[in-house]
Amino acid sequence: MSDWQLRLRSVYDKVKVRLRKDFRPWVNLDTRQFQAIMISYHYFYTMDEIVNRVKESGLISIDLASYKPTEKIVEVDIADQLWQGLVLKEKDFRSWIKEHDWNLYSEKAVYVHCSADAIVPTWAYMLVGSKLQESGAKYVIGDRVDLEKQLIQANILAEDISDYTDGRIIIKGCSDISCPEFAMVELVRHLQPISKSIMYGEPCSTVPVFKRK
Repeated sequence: MSDWQLRLRSVYDKVKVRLRKDFRPWVNLDTRQFQAIMISYHYFYTMDEIVNRVKESGLISIDLASYKPTEKIVEVDIADQLWQGLVLKEKDFRSWIKEHDWNLYSEKAVYVHCSADAIVPTWAYMLVGSKLQESGAKYVIGDRVDLEKQLIQANILAEDISDYTDGRIIIKGCSDISCPEFAMVELVRHLQPISKSIMYGEPCSTVPVFKRK
């Protein structure tokens, strides 16, 4: 047995001796069961202690995941309207613009692009954008990542930052968000003018990013 297992066994034996009758079921636990209970207790006690220390220190924790877009994302690929996959004919394209049901994009987020290697005139994107504007959709001319960046930025700018004034802020990372680097920098840009300090990471392990002089 390793040193830590021997120490755990010693604690286990002492606890069994000192347990009162009210806790008689605990006496029947083997060392492995007792070990699992002690590890769980230590974990939750430690996490609770960290949370309490964060509250007492006045740190403000911000989860990057809260800015993740919630809109349904769809695409408009102009390549579908190319003649033989090569050229955009204005007459045919305008006919499609007129007949297409643009209400399908209402309350959605749309990225408009051309997946084919073809030259698309600027007015084509303008026509699509005009129709999407009428439908009430959020849209961008570009790829999916461009759209998600715009949505993340809009969510950041829409937040009331008055509660963060003179605050010591910790920004928690999120791997489940597109371009986390972009989101982090935009959040720093938004919060730095009013915050006292900004850090990255978890309350138990942070990396300094900004501190007001």
